[in-house]
Amino acid sequence: MNEQDWLTAEFEASRPRLHAVAYRMLGSHAEAEDAVQDTWLRMSRADHRSVENLGGWMTTIIARICLDRLRSRRARHEDSAGSPPPEPRAAIEEVRNPEQQAVMAESVGSALLVVLDLLAPAERVAFVLHDVFAVPFDEIGFVLERSPEAARQLASRARRRVQGTTGAPEVDLVRHREVVEAFLAAARDGNFEVLVALLDPDAVFRPDAAARQFGDRRPARGAADVARALSPGLRAARLALVNGMTGLAWALPTGLVRGVVTFTTVDGRITAIDVVAEPERVESLDVLLLDA
Repeated sequence: MNEQDWLTAEFEASRPRLHAVAYRMLGSHAEAEDAVQDTWLRMSRADHRSVENLGGWMTTIIARICLDRLRSRRARHEDSAGSPPPEPRAAIEEVRNPEQQAVMAESVGSALLVVLDLLAPAERVAFVLHDVFAVPFDEIGFVLERSPEAARQLASRARRRVQGTTGAPEVDLVRHREVVEAFLAAARDGNFEVLVALLDPDAVFRPDAAARQFGDRRPARGAADVARALSPGLRAARLALVNGMTGLAWALPTGLVRGVVTFTTVDGRITAIDVVAEPERVESLDVLLLDA
C-alpha cells in the first residue's frame, strides 16, 4: 500500500467521527459532509509525513474549517439583522425526578443543536470539542490559536450559557461522560461495589422488548439489583456517543450497532439506564463508536 492509499484508508476510517464533530458544530448534515470533504482536500494537499497523531491532525483541520464557517455565518447574521444573536434567558428550573431527567436526556442531542446556535463560534468549537468529544484543552487552544487556559475559559463560558438557556437540558456532559466511563470500567473489571456506588439508590433499569429477550434481562429498581442485572452484558459493550451524549453500544466487527445503553445522571450518579435493542429504534439513533 502506497502513502496515498494509506492516507485514504485512514481518512475513511475516521470519516464517521469527523462528520459527528462537524455536525455538532454546524448543526446540518449537509454542511458537515461538505466540511468533511474539505478536510480531505486539505489533508491530501498537505505534507503529513511529520504528523505524529493523524487523528488529532484531522480533528484540528475539520475544527478550523467549522470555525471559519461559523464565523462567516455569524457575520452574515449580524450584517442582515444589525445585531448579534440574543443572550440566553434565565436559567431553567432544575429537574430532580428521574423520569423527567430521562425524557430530557433523550432529547439532548437536538436541544443542544438549538442552544449551540446562541454561542459565539470559538465558544461553540471549544464546548463541542471538550464536553462532547473529550479533546484536551491544549489541542483546542491550538485549533483556536489561543492558550489552553483561554480555551478552558471559552468552554466554561459556553457551558454556563448552555445550562442557563430556557429549554436546554441541564446536563453536565463532562461529568456524565466520566460517570459512564467509570461504570463501564467497573463492569469490565467485575467490581460490583463500584457499580453500586455509581448508581443512585433508587436507580431504574429499563430494557426494551428486544433487550429483554437478549440475555433474559428484566426491568430492575435499586442500585444493587440494577448493577446485578446489567453488569455481565457490559463487558462486551463499547463507549459511544448516543444522540450527543456518552453511552454504550454493542456492535459487530463491521461496526453495525446492535444495541445501545443510555444513561441518565444527576449529581454524578446514575438514576436510570435504558437499553435499546429493537432494530428500528437503534437505527433511528445517532450513534458514534468512540473506542476501537
